Amino acid sequence: MGKHKETGIKGEHIAENFLLKKGYKVLHTNWRSGKKEVDIIAENNGVVVIVEVKTRRNFDFGFPEEAVTPVKQTHLKAAAEAFFDENRQYNDVRFDIISILLKGNTIAEIRHFEDAFY
Repeated sequence: MGKHKETGIKGEHIAENFLLKKGYKVLHTNWRSGKKEVDIIAENNGVVVIVEVKTRRNFDFGFPEEAVTPVKQTHLKAAAEAFFDENRQYNDVRFDIISILLKGNTIAEIRHFEDAFY
């Protein structure tokens, strides 16, 4: 497995634990529908939260959250639509980004952008 893939998986685990500590209920991790994927689908106060996790070890390619481009946002919206088609008991949705910077094996920074885009 490539180093960047390992970093991404580690970041997703960190983000999941971060959300659980904040009182979120994690419904799914790495949820897929066809080619569509969502890192974390959680619930908070009756709202389904579609979470994209971006993890970096340095800022060589910018801040992690900057990697959630308009194209990526469009893919996440399509994935959310597929999720709601399969899970009609939910009504409200929010799109969040969790940005993580690692230094070695420790978390240097974690930022949670709620309502990051629509």
